[in-house]
Amino acid sequence: MASAGVFVWVIAVVTILSKSHADRTVYPSAGVLFVHVLEREYFKGEFPPYPKAGDASNDPITFNTNLKGYPDKPGWLRYIQRTPHSDGVLYGSPTAKHLSNPTIIEITAYNRRTFETARHNLVIHIMSTEEFPLPYQAEFFIKNMNVEEMLASEVLGDFLGAVKNVWQPERLNAINITSALDRGGRVPLPINDLKEGVYVMVGADVQFSSCLREVETPQNQLRCSQEMEPVISCDKKFRAQFHIDWCKISLVDITKVVPVHSSRPDMGTGVLPDIGEYNPPSESLKSRDYFADFLITLAVPSAVALVLFFILGYSMCCRREGVEKRNMQTPDIQLVHHSSIQKSTKELRNMSKNREISWPLSTLPVFHPVSGEVVPPIHPDNYETTSMPLMQTQTNLQNQIQIPQQQTSGKCWKSIIDALAFSSRASSFIRVQINVTANATDSSLVFNRGF
Repeated sequence: MASAGVFVWVIAVVTILSKSHADRTVYPSAGVLFVHVLEREYFKGEFPPYPKAGDASNDPITFNTNLKGYPDKPGWLRYIQRTPHSDGVLYGSPTAKHLSNPTIIEITAYNRRTFETARHNLVIHIMSTEEFPLPYQAEFFIKNMNVEEMLASEVLGDFLGAVKNVWQPERLNAINITSALDRGGRVPLPINDLKEGVYVMVGADVQFSSCLREVETPQNQLRCSQEMEPVISCDKKFRAQFHIDWCKISLVDITKVVPVHSSRPDMGTGVLPDIGEYNPPSESLKSRDYFADFLITLAVPSAVALVLFFILGYSMCCRREGVEKRNMQTPDIQLVHHSSIQKSTKELRNMSKNREISWPLSTLPVFHPVSGEVVPPIHPDNYETTSMPLMQTQTNLQNQIQIPQQQTSGKCWKSIIDALAFSSRASSFIRVQINVTANATDSSLVFNRGF
């Protein structure tokens, strides 16, 4: 029983290995569209089934394609797969210059659930035909299709049928299909089922029909320049399934195209000329003294900085005018005027700082205006006099004496005489102040409140 199980296991392994190394061979024609579908169902048998029997296997599978021995595909071949749950498609249009050797494409399938891989080879033998390329070629831009939708055989067949109905050729083939994204188009927004758009080139063996040439009329060219749809009589034959942008249609007659031969330089053998063997430097290198370089690097900038320092010091210290030279060049009247201002300012400052002088007249005893009696000062000796008013009012007197009800006539005459004496003393003090401030340049009347 055990030997039978081992035998079945060996048969399964051999079958998987034979499938993994199986090659497919295709024979496309030069100048004709080549389409090869990478079917997921073909590769599912090479991956282990689901753990539970009866479960539907829908593993996400992606493909990687490259030319055998190279990291990328040939220039004429493209590959597209929209999602891991859809089939991949290889498509392109080979030319006559690819006829020499068969092209081997390595196809690697990745199972995104089990992380297993399977590899197949696709051998492409490009066949040459005498009837290709077809002389008349037209390229259509279909706005409501993606490239993988257009590559489906039934969709491409419907489009070629509509073109054949309009063109009426004997031979008609699809030459190439290109996504609008490869021509610089933008990825559409995922709204309103917008499509990327696809360019489809077809070739025929007869002249272009009158319907296809309607886009070349001046009226339609004007409408295209104004971003309006041109009026094409045969558009209704495509409108049911394909929305064609007639302003982007291209009609080419290759029989009238002048070939351009670009001169290329002669290719050499690719081998460099023999110039002898390479001689590396000897191991015993000569020592080099860097002291001179060190001195030049530091001494020269230091010397320049020192010279600039002496020039700056001489300009700032030795080239000054000085006080004596300035006084000699100043007029005497200006020096006297300046000296008098300094003296007056210094004298006033000294007077304000001296607190031993007599109090101002406003702080001396004041006679009562009615009784004639002497009223003491409103503030003590140590009070800050700079903030006191020059004249006192009746409401500011703290020690105001109540007016007596009866006063003698002798006292009234005495108060009058004392008031006159006080007035003469006040006038003499004001005259002294005016004489003191006359020496200053400021002609304003100064009342020194520090007295």
